[in-house]
Amino acid sequence: MTEATSSTGLETGRWPGRSDLQAGQVSQLIVADAEDGTQRLVLQTDRLIESPNWTPDGEWLIVNGQGSLYRVRADGSGDLERIPVGGVGGVNNDHVLSPDGRRIYFSADGHLYCVPVEGGDARRVSNMHPEEQRYSYWLHGVSPDEQTLAYVSVEPEGDQPRARRNLATIPAAGGPDHQLTEGVNGYDGPEFSPDGEWIYYNSEDAATRPGHAQIFRMAPDGGGRERLTFDERVNWFPHLTPDGTSFVYISYEPGTVTHPADLPVELRILPANGGEPRTLVTLFGGQGTLNTNSWAPDSRRFGFVAYPSTR
Repeated sequence: MTEATSSTGLETGRWPGRSDLQAGQVSQLIVADAEDGTQRLVLQTDRLIESPNWTPDGEWLIVNGQGSLYRVRADGSGDLERIPVGGVGGVNNDHVLSPDGRRIYFSADGHLYCVPVEGGDARRVSNMHPEEQRYSYWLHGVSPDEQTLAYVSVEPEGDQPRARRNLATIPAAGGPDHQLTEGVNGYDGPEFSPDGEWIYYNSEDAATRPGHAQIFRMAPDGGGRERLTFDERVNWFPHLTPDGTSFVYISYEPGTVTHPADLPVELRILPANGGEPRTLVTLFGGQGTLNTNSWAPDSRRFGFVAYPSTR
């Protein structure tokens, strides 16, 4: 197993939208144990894969790569298996599982879709907007009753195509968009708590410098906002354990702007109500490492992707 922290010969801080690995770089799908600190390599590949989800039956990890969805056995006994999604292309790293594990909700080419976990013809959930609005959907959460999806609504402002990044919800069956925040903002990563009482997310609401994202939570109607991290690091993508007791998130070094690929990062854990963070994993990663919830049903293990150098 290549050391997950190695970055020898690699360019650092690449654009989050990068679509491939660098020469001499691999993707490592790893399972970590939050209690004893052990790590287990599930898969190493020379193709870019991202953003694992763990199926509720504990059998599979779902990832994306090169515009498609894949699954791999969580015990590492098999290779990547492609999940067909009909004629939909451009699948990105914003995908989540229904609470019962029977469906995958995912983002592709600016829209939201749903497909059976074994694959099939994907159903579009999101709405069509006027072309000049340039409205995009980045999916991150599904409510515990599977009635509602939480996503980032993305719109341009001036010459910045993604300046307006706000939190919104939409019925999982399709229906009207409901904006929770408005304006030129940097919100991301909205995820429901398992009891449905909160949406956890990251934001620059409290930032005194560009890019200084922290972790917050709010009620599903947008009220009752609370800040949960209070440090100099740049914190993204909170993911709640299935039992709702804590959340893991990706933490960048101070001064990082957005969530780039190919940087040294930490995966940290906090109690659901906040407290002192604890670092679980240090690795070379970033974008694609932990974009969506990857906890095992036991609330103890979680999956992530490292992108080390093999040199």
